[in-house]
Amino acid sequence: MFNKLVPLQSQKHVNTKIKNIQGFAFAQDFHLASVMVHEFVRAASLYPIVFIEDTAQDQFKPIVLLGLEAKQNLFVDAEGKWQASYIPAIIRRYPFALVKGENQEQLTVCIDEESEIISEDEGVPLFHEDGSTTDALENVKRYLSELHQMEVITTEFCKFMSENNMFAPLNMRVRQSDQVQNIAGCYVINEERLKNLSDERFLELRKKGFLPAVYAHLVSLSQIERLTTLASGAQSAPSDNALERIAEEAETTTVIQ
Repeated sequence: MFNKLVPLQSQKHVNTKIKNIQGFAFAQDFHLASVMVHEFVRAASLYPIVFIEDTAQDQFKPIVLLGLEAKQNLFVDAEGKWQASYIPAIIRRYPFALVKGENQEQLTVCIDEESEIISEDEGVPLFHEDGSTTDALENVKRYLSELHQMEVITTEFCKFMSENNMFAPLNMRVRQSDQVQNIAGCYVINEERLKNLSDERFLELRKKGFLPAVYAHLVSLSQIERLTTLASGAQSAPSDNALERIAEEAETTTVIQ
């Protein structure tokens, strides 16, 4: 998603402005996107929610599948518009991110300097001339802070599931047009292991507020069929390589409010 993510600095970015976003062409090649447990219920009606293993961090992370193949986002149309009622938060926060420093404790607001929606001529300024932050940037910081808190809880959720051996590899074959495609490399919560969870552990799961996320994840797996249907439609539609995001007026979507 990010091409050149750098720390946001008042001196360096005093003239930086953010254009209003109408489209999501920047996400047209993303076949998956990270999500947090707080998003599971809304996302489950649209996307399959699965888990991938981050071996470097020794943890699992939840994602939504946006396509069945690499560089295939079935929810961005030829005009760059998102074709679903809910957009994952990680997509909506673009071009900003909250990144951990070298000590893994300090968090820094970063920006993608090569983003198409960054300009020095038009848009919403991030800093005043004296280097102080604008209300727009303060809103961005609050939004990123909220997402970070959600990420902390999501990490706790995945840790609980992993420690209780709830994850199992997903091996599924789907038919797309006249071809059979394997879906592998990700994990799901095993229903049988969930049913056999001890009363003590199940009660802990309920007290932590994780049950809605568990059930939403399990229900979401049926959306894999939705992806095959969308993929078949995309293959039969005329190709259009002139995909570009229009960042002008009209129906705008941005994290700056």
